Amino acid sequence: MEDIELQLSRDLMKLEEKKRASKKVFSGSLLHVFVDDVSLPDNNKAHREWIEHPGACAVVPVFEDGTIMLVKQFRYAPKKLFIEVPAGKIDKGEDPLHTAKRELLEECGVACTHLEKAGHFYPAIGYSDEIIHVYVGWGLSLQPQSADEDEFVLNYRIPFSKASELIKTGIIDDGKTISAITQAANWWRENEPFKVKM
Repeated sequence: MEDIELQLSRDLMKLEEKKRASKKVFSGSLLHVFVDDVSLPDNNKAHREWIEHPGACAVVPVFEDGTIMLVKQFRYAPKKLFIEVPAGKIDKGEDPLHTAKRELLEECGVACTHLEKAGHFYPAIGYSDEIIHVYVGWGLSLQPQSADEDEFVLNYRIPFSKASELIKTGIIDDGKTISAITQAANWWRENEPFKVKM
């Protein structure tokens, strides 16, 4: 692992693009869009359009019977219903662990006594700095849901193994959910708080 990290560090010096100027062209309640002038590794110049995002957390909550709680949610941009892991943006100054607990309770009505980080990923590296932190939770209890007033979700509790099948068949096709379930499954296989069929 150290060899890969050392090589990446060396390669960054060869490939990094340096910001020369930046202009904010849109400021929304969630997203901010910038157009930057950059210097390329060969000293040529280019423009980069990118979106600033506060970051988010995704949670895979695992029940002792081997099921996980997902949600069904309509997403406006693709005009489609998705099966997703509970997830949400990090509020300003909020610790990602707190975000994960909050989103799990708000979206699904699930509280947990154990929450561990399973990994992270960048879902849109071509145009955004968004990072999503992935957590796996257990020691779960059902509580009243308290979703945001403009958020409508349906809980969808299925076996962990079924979620993997739905990824393979393309029924689960949200990138965040695919990444989160994959990272959570890897974490679970290594740590295994209790037996779950994957």
